[in-house]
Amino acid sequence: MSGRRMRLRRVRPRRVGLRPMRLRRVTRLRPTWLRPSTGLLRTERGRLTALYGSLLLLAGGGLVALVYLLVGQGLYASVNGAVRTVSPGYVLQSPGPVPGRTFAPDCPCEPARKLPPGQAPTPEQLKSYAYTQNLSDAVTDATRHRLLMYSLLALAVFAVLSIWLAWWMAGRVLRPVGVITETARRLSGENLDERISLDAPPGELKQLADTFDAMLGRMEQLVSAQRRFAANAAHELRTPLAVQRAAAEIGLAGDPSPEKVARIRDRLIGVADSSEHLIESLLLLAVSEQGLESTGPVDLAGLAAAELAACPQQGLTVVRTLAPLTVPGDRTLLGHLLRNLLINAVRHNRADGRIAVSTSPEGELTVSNTGPVIDPADVPGLLEPFRRRAERQHTAGEGAGLGLSIVASIARAHGAELSAEANPAPGGGLTVRVRFPSSGEARTS
Repeated sequence: MSGRRMRLRRVRPRRVGLRPMRLRRVTRLRPTWLRPSTGLLRTERGRLTALYGSLLLLAGGGLVALVYLLVGQGLYASVNGAVRTVSPGYVLQSPGPVPGRTFAPDCPCEPARKLPPGQAPTPEQLKSYAYTQNLSDAVTDATRHRLLMYSLLALAVFAVLSIWLAWWMAGRVLRPVGVITETARRLSGENLDERISLDAPPGELKQLADTFDAMLGRMEQLVSAQRRFAANAAHELRTPLAVQRAAAEIGLAGDPSPEKVARIRDRLIGVADSSEHLIESLLLLAVSEQGLESTGPVDLAGLAAAELAACPQQGLTVVRTLAPLTVPGDRTLLGHLLRNLLINAVRHNRADGRIAVSTSPEGELTVSNTGPVIDPADVPGLLEPFRRRAERQHTAGEGAGLGLSIVASIARAHGAELSAEANPAPGGGLTVRVRFPSSGEARTS
């Protein structure tokens, strides 16, 4: 070694311990045809087929096993008794013929019987007994084997038939569901008039199809009403703008006189007021469709008296029968309900007409008025937005056709039932009834 000194490096002892093991999730692999996402079991029909087929196969297997066990228990005794009866052997002295037993004339056989007490069997008898035992065992084993083979063959055929029958039965059961699915896929806003009309015996799937048809009917009505509302609202909003534009372009063209300018100014202000009233009515209709944010007890009889006092009656005869009535609801919306009913009764009345307003403790509000005779078939349409009994004339004081629709919307928001009926001649007019639910019914709803 050289004279250089060797530097020894200090080695720190390593800590020996157990490192934490990471647990890996072991995924059990299934055959492709058994995975829910792919293969046979990805459809309801496949799953039902597997379920029905398995149940039928288990029932068939249990029946085959039961038959095999029952037959196997008594098979050896039956075979042994038959072999002892008909197998050739040495004839023992018998006291006489056995009743009910007949043998061939040349057959040296007779039924087996016990030896007398104290008598030992001879070698020939022991040999015959051993022969009988071997023959019985052979026949029993052969019969069991044949029974087992035929049973397994029958079970295999039954398994195939069970799967086919389960597939067919699952298809029959799920056929209405497929019809409903195809109809739902074809539906759009343009063909909501299509129905399933399932031809099937009464049952759960028939009820489901009928319920789906009823839902489609309601959707069709709602979509049609929405389309009519959008078209009518666009028309009602476009008309004042057209009037204003025409008044500005035509009426103010050239050098109009101050009188003409004042007349056009009044016309524009009236059109603006009509547009403002229309927009407020649309906002009120939208608010009432959203439901009630807060409710409280409302004295409907007192509110009706206040609205009657504020409503211009224009020389009409007013009959009021206001019994005490308190309902839970929104006081502002209920005020709009009463105001629209009264304005509608005054606007569509005659010079010497009559208005009747009544409330009952049973929760019913009634507003009736005289006026033009209305066809009963036209009454339901009056409750829809922008629907009028006659064409709009665009005159002063003419409504937008939203009064009764706002009343119906506010009544629905309060859980009330609204009904309207035409009054017969000669009085004519309309009677509107709003029946509010009782306190218990309102809490339940």
